Amino acid sequence: MKTDRGTRKGERIFAGVIGAAGVAIGPAHVCEAGALQVPEYSIAKNKTNLEIERFRAALQRSQKQLTKLKTKSQALRDAAAEEIGYLLDAHLLMLTGSRLVRGVEETIAAKRINAEAAVLSVISEVARGFESLPDPYMAARADDVREVGARLIRNLTETPFQGFSHLQPGTIIIAEELSPADAALIDPDTVAAFATVLGGAEGHTAIMARSFGIPAVFGVTGLLGGVKTGETVIVDGTSGRIIVAPAGPTLTEYEARRQALERERRQLGRLINLPSETVDQTQIGLQANLELPREVDSALAMGAEGIGLLRTEFMFMNRDAPPDEDEQYESLAALVAAMGGRPITVRTLDVGGEKLAYSLGQHIVESVNPALGLRAIRLSLKQKKLFEAQLAAILRAGAHGPLRILLPLIANTGEIRQVREILARVVRRLKKHKVAIADPLPPLGVMIEVPGAALAADAMAAHADFFAIGTNDLTMYTLAIDRADEQVAHLYNPLHPGVLRLIQFAVQAGMRARIPVSVCGEMAGDSRYTALLLGLGVRDLSMASPCLARVKQRIRQIDIAAASMRAEIIMSQADAGRIAALLDDFNALA
Repeated sequence: MKTDRGTRKGERIFAGVIGAAGVAIGPAHVCEAGALQVPEYSIAKNKTNLEIERFRAALQRSQKQLTKLKTKSQALRDAAAEEIGYLLDAHLLMLTGSRLVRGVEETIAAKRINAEAAVLSVISEVARGFESLPDPYMAARADDVREVGARLIRNLTETPFQGFSHLQPGTIIIAEELSPADAALIDPDTVAAFATVLGGAEGHTAIMARSFGIPAVFGVTGLLGGVKTGETVIVDGTSGRIIVAPAGPTLTEYEARRQALERERRQLGRLINLPSETVDQTQIGLQANLELPREVDSALAMGAEGIGLLRTEFMFMNRDAPPDEDEQYESLAALVAAMGGRPITVRTLDVGGEKLAYSLGQHIVESVNPALGLRAIRLSLKQKKLFEAQLAAILRAGAHGPLRILLPLIANTGEIRQVREILARVVRRLKKHKVAIADPLPPLGVMIEVPGAALAADAMAAHADFFAIGTNDLTMYTLAIDRADEQVAHLYNPLHPGVLRLIQFAVQAGMRARIPVSVCGEMAGDSRYTALLLGLGVRDLSMASPCLARVKQRIRQIDIAAASMRAEIIMSQADAGRIAALLDDFNALA
């Protein structure tokens, strides 16, 4: 990112990627972290077993360190302890009979090189595989792989880890990179925020920053050379800016912003236990999107009425082989128990092509265009054993609480019919073996995220029990824009009239068929769009947990009749700019 000169004398302003929202002001602590030096040398053939044993000794030390670190992390706040515990468990898993461990031992034996060089070689290969994936979350897992490798190398070379100590309260950490293990050493009561040269919003370190409730900015080019320890720094996690040596007026401005954000947070917190209803008492369902099981507590704490979208990809990550039916059942049953009777909508597996958990590598080959290739329901219908195992796990978990099954990337009714045939076959098998399953069977719904599905929504509604509109992919496919491609990402616009008409088609088809319709894409979690979605007839929204309170606040300001009238005017427009102006004008009246 570019470094910009401030308009006030002496200020230095850096731009980066938003990792965690908020504003912090404090003295900088610059971490001078150099890369580990990794020697490489040949090993005699009769010495390879000794080198493998040396590697295994470092492996055991690494495992003990992570276990000790996990114990230490339990002293932190509940949410933070859970976040860190999950991450450290993932690191421990990589160090226990994993592809990584086997790869290092095989490399030592085959290439006859020292353990440090073997670790670096295998880590680099695995990390590159993750980084090549177009999905930001999956690509960010490369950071975890590198952190595990760095720990192994530190133990092999006996290089001590340099943590954070003796920091004064309110310190802002400036670093080239902060791994999740580094972040685990941060005391949120001491560290006010951090900013790094490397990293991104989808990485585990960013997730932990949000859990700690401290602002964070990543990807700040030139940051290390532009800040000195002790200098006053402002971290603006809301806009992704770092201001070094701020002038008096800037300090006053940002202190006011910080106080305003704190007041806003307290005000939104008061809404959690209030009903999600409009001014005219129309009830709106508010549920949470979940990517990982550890998010359940935060979703419930924020007042989620259920899980409107459970992404099941987490069960297929960081492993060499897919989970079997029993393992998937246990994961889902635990979530059902944690939700205490609140409904869960389970989306079946949505990976494919380059968007891939490597546990599925044997089932898919690389696609020329992953977004349009073998992914989601197409993969499930091709690999029926995988699909049957997942459906069986969902049915079994449904015996313990309310579940719905959601099918991603449905493009035609034939796919729904195929799924129902497979589902019936799985039901017969489970009943034959007297396995307890959901009774009645879970509703079967479809994601409306392909333009063809939206245009044929009436036909889809005749075969589906509910709709969930995925506005992210629907916008991408409608406008032929990849949001991950920075060259065209600025063209991504959910207020494009074509996108809105497809949403309208799907909602109206669902209403005619008297089936539930929800929106679970990013539009649902952005309060800017709430009035428009309600005006179009949407009555259920599912979003990331942190968005729930703000969207509820907007809902409680809306009159459905007025929102419907404004939506009707908006839908008569042909220009996205005019649509945005009409929507923002309506929101300004709240």
